[in-house]
Amino acid sequence: MVRGKTQMKRIENAASRQVTFSKRRNGLLKKAFELSVLCDAEVALIIFSPRGKLYEFSSSCMSKTIERYQKRSKDQGLNGKSEGTNQHVKEDTQSLEKKLELLEVSKRKLLGDGLELCPIDELQQVENQLERSLTKIRARKEKFQLEENAKLRAKCGLPPLHPSSKQREVNRRSLDVETELFIGPPKR
Repeated sequence: MVRGKTQMKRIENAASRQVTFSKRRNGLLKKAFELSVLCDAEVALIIFSPRGKLYEFSSSCMSKTIERYQKRSKDQGLNGKSEGTNQHVKEDTQSLEKKLELLEVSKRKLLGDGLELCPIDELQQVENQLERSLTKIRARKEKFQLEENAKLRAKCGLPPLHPSSKQREVNRRSLDVETELFIGPPKR
């Protein structure tokens, strides 16, 4: 007599389902025992019936096997995360190294080093950046000086400057600033 292949789906008949559970549970327990004896493996098997009854087999102490399993799975989980984290840190480090190198090159150019090999458009960018920086520095300096001036005027008992006169003074000062920067072709 040839048996047909069993379909893997829930058995609808409760009595047949219980008989199948009993037979397969016993077969599974037997296989676990054989595996532990033949291969000297540490085996633990836990089965709960549909009604909640516990069936278990362990080749050694069940609680020690479960502890070992939990420790191992925790370690593997941490190792998997650390490998991913290490890769992420490595990529971040490489990215930051590239940014640092670009900043160092930019700093050298702003200080006037290594400009001999730069094309004209790059030189123009450096010049524009220097001009923007100089404008910001002057504005901060003027603001600081106006604040100090207001403190000194208050200390001496003089009335504060009106906003319009402050603005005129700022405009006058910005026109009077002299620098050593020269824009144009070099003198021969």
